[in-house]
Amino acid sequence: MRMEDVELQARALYDQLGPRAIATAAQRAAKHEDEGDREEAHNWRRIQQRLTEKRGAHQS
Repeated sequence: MRMEDVELQARALYDQLGPRAIATAAQRAAKHEDEGDREEAHNWRRIQQRLTEKRGAHQS
């Protein structure tokens, strides 16, 4: 997944779920890891990381 796509997915997920978006991305990554879909799990981890970065240090 391109970085632009990660950004778009992260933004859309945050717009839909607000602060719960990070936990949702982590859950989706774990689900795909359990299913053995490494590529999709990696994509969700990147989305989770981007959401965490956007949240900022003062809220971590």
